[in-house]
Amino acid sequence: MRRTFARRTAVIGSAALLLLGPAAAIAQAEPEAEPVQTSALPAELVEALQRDLQIDAERFLADAQRSQELAAFAEKAREQFDAVFAGVWLDDRGTATVGLTEGEGFDEARSAAEDAGFTVAEAQRSEDALEEELGALGDWLETQPPAVADVVRGIAIDVVNNDVVVRADNVSGFELPDFLDGVRVLFAPAELTPEGATDLQHIAGIAAPDALFGGDAYAAMGAGEGLRCSLGFNAEDGNGRPVNITAGHCDPNRSQAGTRWAAQVHQLVGDALGQHLGSFEKTVLDRSDYALIRPTPEAEGRFENNGVRVPLAAPLPITGVADPVVGAPVCKSGLRTGYSCGVVTAAGQNVEIGHRVLENGFSTNLCALQGDSGGTLVTGTLALGISSASNVGQYGMCEIAGFVSGLLGESPELFATPIKTVLAENPGLKVRTW
Repeated sequence: MRRTFARRTAVIGSAALLLLGPAAAIAQAEPEAEPVQTSALPAELVEALQRDLQIDAERFLADAQRSQELAAFAEKAREQFDAVFAGVWLDDRGTATVGLTEGEGFDEARSAAEDAGFTVAEAQRSEDALEEELGALGDWLETQPPAVADVVRGIAIDVVNNDVVVRADNVSGFELPDFLDGVRVLFAPAELTPEGATDLQHIAGIAAPDALFGGDAYAAMGAGEGLRCSLGFNAEDGNGRPVNITAGHCDPNRSQAGTRWAAQVHQLVGDALGQHLGSFEKTVLDRSDYALIRPTPEAEGRFENNGVRVPLAAPLPITGVADPVVGAPVCKSGLRTGYSCGVVTAAGQNVEIGHRVLENGFSTNLCALQGDSGGTLVTGTLALGISSASNVGQYGMCEIAGFVSGLLGESPELFATPIKTVLAENPGLKVRTW
């Protein structure tokens, strides 16, 4: 299969296992200016932050806010200082960093960054220069025979190391041309087959009135298949009606989304089906990976909240939406592994997943397993993305996944569709923040 990898990408991630078992203006309100109290974070999330990142709730909220300040600065810097701007990131100490290279406008850019309270790191090449190199690599790939081109799973810019990265299958003899000398080549693990669930049985009389939150379990039934997934962010459409934003690959009957033959969604109670919650109204797997679940009239009230959680635990209230920034702290919730926390390792990247390319997604160093698909990724109390794919989803436990991937010279990676991408493609759609 031939593919074209678009520009405006960042650190590349591995080919991934699906986790089953700028367009229109975004109407979503920006994050609230009022500081969020650490008491708003549920105990399970605080525990995950300490376990996975060795940080407390206060640091989590502060770094999340700082990352959004960097994102806003980057948007302006790309226009005002394009000749010298080399990206933004948070380092492992939470230092907000702006990369700049020598050239016209360097002094002005440095002053602007420092006046905003950011640390300046000198870089060898600007973001535009790296994109030109990335474009040359993409052009070269288009001239190669399938035996060469199909080895490449993605191409990207690494803003922290200020270079270009190729993710390729682990095969011998793959070499880049001389004009791309210095481009790093990293191996990609093979794609793995998701696990379905066709043996789910209904529980008679289940119609619980309690609220449903992002991270709770559901089963998608359609086209003779049953898939276990996690609810994403509760939202409302342009008419004020509730929907849930989850992963597109969780829909087993994607071509019929929005019709009377659409896959049906049920609450998942252990290994059994609970209340009929709704159906898939819209499913997207072309460039992005998301779906909108439309609740039934009987279940609508259960989705009218702004929480995400570990299943059956206290929810985290969502207060706004965020852009992924490299180095920003991020936590995901899902039915299989609950909360796990890490950092954003890439923003705006393209990565091949099976026979499609997830465009403008972001990656993290999080562990996610089969069943976590569709669940939420947050930074602080801000909605960040929807869990789309993982390179360790086949393992039974994150401890095993981390150990085995370490032996192979890899680390767990979770790939996500940015929530702002979903909002941009669906005018009037808003993540619930109340």
